[in-house]
Amino acid sequence: MQPFALGRLSVNRVGFGAMQLPGPGVFGPPKDRDQAIAVLRRAVELGVDHIDTAQYYGPIVANELIREALYPYPENLALVSKVGGRRDDTGAWLPVADPADLRKDIEANLRTLGVEQLAAVNLRLMDSDEPDELFDRQLDVMIRAREEGLIGGIGLSSIDLTHLQHAMARTEIVCVQNPYNLADRASQSVLDECTEHEIAFVPFFPLGSAFAQDNPVLGNAIVRRVAADLGRTPAQIALAWTLSVAPNVLLIPGTSSVSHLQENLAVADIDLGKQTRSELTAVCV
Repeated sequence: MQPFALGRLSVNRVGFGAMQLPGPGVFGPPKDRDQAIAVLRRAVELGVDHIDTAQYYGPIVANELIREALYPYPENLALVSKVGGRRDDTGAWLPVADPADLRKDIEANLRTLGVEQLAAVNLRLMDSDEPDELFDRQLDVMIRAREEGLIGGIGLSSIDLTHLQHAMARTEIVCVQNPYNLADRASQSVLDECTEHEIAFVPFFPLGSAFAQDNPVLGNAIVRRVAADLGRTPAQIALAWTLSVAPNVLLIPGTSSVSHLQENLAVADIDLGKQTRSELTAVCV
């Protein structure tokens, strides 16, 4: 499986997402700090060269764990973060839209991770229905941070096609993070645009929402049957299907378990075959 460009770096198509390293609800310290450190170190040992994080995971917890486990970082490691959100004292997710605050959060990521530049930073939108004057001001912050060398590339997250096209008309976009999985393909047009323009597409919730009580992906009868037939887990089948959708898809499955980490990374070697892939693709059609 060929690597794909993520800004100035070329990365393996299965990376690691740090969202599950903090405590329950992505809030507070991990249940087992030593295990969290072990997961990060094992990920790099197994070839992971793309780690996705955010200052508000914990908050600060994920970044501090990454630094403790991996600093000084391998030269080829792409550290990618995001801005546009924060947490309050109860763990609630809060939008951060003010451009000045976005700049502060970029600098906070650099400080807690102990780096001078991040491979990319995603601007995550939480309350934007369409491109507007505020979106342009936010893009100005991202462009300036790239020009000053704080970030290697600009990404976008939780956007629709109009945001992407508007941003592309202004500057280079190196990656997009949107929800995408077997049961939720609302971002298909965004993925198609990314594929056409060779922009990395990084799906979050590839196994279904981590916050949903019922999981339509892992509980799907076809996914479970294929998993049994191939001697794999339903999660591995869902990840393998997502990886097969387009050559610019980069996975960042997260876990706090070394054994689950190894299962996740093994999906790069799964060949679903044309017929099986067609069956899975038809799940929500």
